[in-house]
Amino acid sequence: MVVPVYNSISELRECLAALAASNFHDFEVLVVDDGSTDPIKELVDSRGFRYVGIEGPGGPARARNHGVRLVHSPYVLFIDADVCVHADTLDRIVATLTSDPTIDAVIGSYDEWPARPNFMSQYKNLFHHYVHQEADGVVGTFWSGCGAIKRELFIKAGGFDELRYRRPSIEDIELGTWLSAAGHRIVLDRRVKVKHLKHWTLRSVLKTDILDRGIPWTRLIMRAGALPNTLNVTWVQRFSVLLAYLTPLALLAAWWSPLFLILAFGLALTLGWLNRRFYRFYLDRSGWWFTLRVVPLHWLYFYYCGLSFVCGTALHYLTKDGPRSLPPLGLAREKTL
Repeated sequence: MVVPVYNSISELRECLAALAASNFHDFEVLVVDDGSTDPIKELVDSRGFRYVGIEGPGGPARARNHGVRLVHSPYVLFIDADVCVHADTLDRIVATLTSDPTIDAVIGSYDEWPARPNFMSQYKNLFHHYVHQEADGVVGTFWSGCGAIKRELFIKAGGFDELRYRRPSIEDIELGTWLSAAGHRIVLDRRVKVKHLKHWTLRSVLKTDILDRGIPWTRLIMRAGALPNTLNVTWVQRFSVLLAYLTPLALLAAWWSPLFLILAFGLALTLGWLNRRFYRFYLDRSGWWFTLRVVPLHWLYFYYCGLSFVCGTALHYLTKDGPRSLPPLGLAREKTL
């Protein structure tokens, strides 16, 4: 198991405590410290886990690649430092991998009880939970927050693209895209759950979803030459983005004809109907007041998804994105302690 970390010692403390409490015990934990200034080694040593420090920060893609070279099990499990496994998480991962030899990788899901109580953290982490739960089965992506993969396949594929992604981004999605295109089977098992410790704010949501996910993901889609129909890019999501943009345009057109008000109302109703399961999930989980606050944020999500697609497409053609830049899956330079 490889856990990359850059500072965030309080989250790592909870992460390691959860691993120590796992029902499954036949595993090794390697924490790869990507140049932290926090006293990570002391914490890892106190838990009896293995520590390695590398010069950095160089990004989690590089840290994970480094860790894979230092472990020797047939499967490698990646766990983010701000993620806590459940007591049965590792048992379920092992059961899924051993149930079918054609499964090359398995990924899990965030649970329905996010750790941070503020509204944005609850909204965003539950958003991720809903998407994961809806995508149960074979998927065309990988997730390094809680994902296990055959070690030899990972190495053969070149690992995560540490040259293109030098900060947390979509390096796991890109790896999963190429593996899936090559015919390898990646399974999302929604029974495999972990708790996310991340504290979200509106600013961090916008920055992450646009700069670290939306735009890079669009550029990946352009390089892959195919639009996936899974997770956040299903046809419902794509059509919802279109409706979200058409609705205010119809409202503007109402200056010329009141009939466009009817059109705008119809578009908004259609958008709500397409996403009825999503809103019902929040309603059942957190009540009316919470759900009413979710709706405008969800519309905002559609708007910046459209913006990300336009920006990502433009950058793809302006910078002439090439195919995957395979990194040298070697050892990063370790720190002298």
